[in-house]
Amino acid sequence: MKILFDNINILFEDGREMRNAYLSVEDDIIKEISDKKIIGDFDRIINGENKLLCPGLYNCHAHSPMSLFRGYGENLPLDRWLNEKIWPAEDKLMEDDVYMGSMLSIAEMLKNGIVSFSDMYFFSEATAKAVAESGIKANIARCITEFDENITADQDKRFQEGLELVEKYHKAFDGRILIDMSIHAEYTTTASTCKYVSDYASENGLNIQIHLSETAKEHKEGIERRGGLTPTEFFYENGLFRAPVVAAHCVHVTDNDIKILAKSHAFVAHNPVSNLKLGSGIMNLTKMLDNDVTVVLGTDGSASNNTLDIMKEAYIASLLQKGTTGDTSKLDSGVFIKMATENGAISQGRADSGKIAAGYKADLILIDLNSLNTLPYFDLKDTFLFAANSSNVCLTMVNGEILYENGAFSYIDIEKLKYDFSQTIKRFYTK
Repeated sequence: MKILFDNINILFEDGREMRNAYLSVEDDIIKEISDKKIIGDFDRIINGENKLLCPGLYNCHAHSPMSLFRGYGENLPLDRWLNEKIWPAEDKLMEDDVYMGSMLSIAEMLKNGIVSFSDMYFFSEATAKAVAESGIKANIARCITEFDENITADQDKRFQEGLELVEKYHKAFDGRILIDMSIHAEYTTTASTCKYVSDYASENGLNIQIHLSETAKEHKEGIERRGGLTPTEFFYENGLFRAPVVAAHCVHVTDNDIKILAKSHAFVAHNPVSNLKLGSGIMNLTKMLDNDVTVVLGTDGSASNNTLDIMKEAYIASLLQKGTTGDTSKLDSGVFIKMATENGAISQGRADSGKIAAGYKADLILIDLNSLNTLPYFDLKDTFLFAANSSNVCLTMVNGEILYENGAFSYIDIEKLKYDFSQTIKRFYTK
């Protein structure tokens, strides 16, 4: 399909802007960008008046099935939230539930301009099915927990499920699905597990997703448990960073931890809203960037957030940096836009995505600038970060295909989904 965005304002991944421009899409790629009218035979011409064309957004840390628990277990710190509410509820989950939760989350993400997400959970094949049917992209990982140091790779049921997932879904559906490895966290793993997971990931070119030093309690107890090693140092000593790692949270890391993350070329998934809501703290973004750590953005699950909104994460991340440092000019809006777009694509191993450039995948979103909250728009990157919000997203395109436009989804029957979802949660939800 050939599509032309006509007379459009373009916001690039690094914050540059181009007004009254033209951009053409052919099949699944961006074909041409020009300040002059592009002539051709197009299947559709989209009027760009008072619209902003941006790279699609990346949610680099999510637990998509946890939309099932949105609003369940509120106002608790992380350890109590997990032990008293979430883990007991998760024990009741079946594969169909995970599919339903994943699909609801995917619909929400598409509506909010997210073109790809990184997910770690269980019943991962159900999430893969939802991704395949909806048209979105995702890096999916079967989350591994293991407490027995003597368990081997062959005996690790969760690890074996991960290998099956790789065999069946890695690079499936024209590369929309990529499979990662995942270790839940330092406090739910062993040294031997780290070694065989990292061996497999590094030998097969796979990413690894982890939680890392999310709370002060987790960090302190990890040091006590590992003979003085921080969780980051424990993972490093056991070879985990031999593969590309996306480390979520990193709120309570030390200076040496940050140095390890930097030299290992790890990606840090910053989840500002979830970290605040669970009382986990505030990640030191400035120190991460000053040490050349590549930062991306995530929402965490909608049970701890409670929305899947990367525009909100970028906005809050910017305000936290300004408020905690007292320096309002150190990081401009373009830094946060890049976190939400190009950096996210790189962290997922999608070198052909995340940018508005000829030859890149046509993963694009359209924002309505003719809204009460976006007028006037002087600087497009500042308007995107500080004025616009996800309700202004009017179109989401993945691989050149429009998946969401003005409230309508191409492959999701949203009313049926909402009804089926309401029936699903009745089975396991308890007050």
